[in-house]
Amino acid sequence: MRAMRTKWLPVITGIFVGILLISNIASVKLVLLGPFTFDGGTLLFPISYIFGDILTEVYGYRASRKVIWTGFSAAALMSLTLWAVGKLPGPEDWTGEMQQSYETIVAPVGRIVTASLIAYLAGEFSNSFVLAKLKIYTRGKFLWIRTISSTLIGEGIDTVIFCLVAFYGVWSTEILITIIISNYIFKCLFEIAATPLTYAIVIGLKKSEGIDIYDRVTNFNPFLVFESETDLNGDVRGAPG
Repeated sequence: MRAMRTKWLPVITGIFVGILLISNIASVKLVLLGPFTFDGGTLLFPISYIFGDILTEVYGYRASRKVIWTGFSAAALMSLTLWAVGKLPGPEDWTGEMQQSYETIVAPVGRIVTASLIAYLAGEFSNSFVLAKLKIYTRGKFLWIRTISSTLIGEGIDTVIFCLVAFYGVWSTEILITIIISNYIFKCLFEIAATPLTYAIVIGLKKSEGIDIYDRVTNFNPFLVFESETDLNGDVRGAPG
């Protein structure tokens, strides 16, 4: 078995997790951007799907699965910490107004993170699964078809689950539908616009790492977190060129 060289994987993992955490906090506020109405986290969150595509395309589904669960764990820890801090008493100069402000801004993160975690797992694993399967069907060609198709499915699942769990009963049905549609369209357009950048990063990483993963014998069970990413029956190929 040949172990994969993954000198850039820790960097990508760190950026991926950072984007997820920042997006969760920014989601507290609704923003208007041209014709779109969406939660603030949507400005950054689509980048996580670009990184999800890159992870699966270069390192394979098994490596991507570990990164997805790493992000899940970090977001869960953030939510738990923010909740615990809110419950702890403050000093005398920590006024009731300060506590109320903290609860107003940070407390909603609990529900938002819960929604995000559920939607994130469903969306990211769907995205990774579709891309890995399409890579086999297309024999590694037409990357743009794989990235866009997987995003259309993954972002659709993510957006609907997140908005319903996070904001159902908080906003009116009309606003909720508007946000779901706006979120989905914006995220997909973002992915399409970023396709040249995705191509450049994928090509650069494959050349730098010297690998190109085809998940022909991969077990796609999302809970097999500790499965090795070593060469199994030809899954790992040297990157072309």
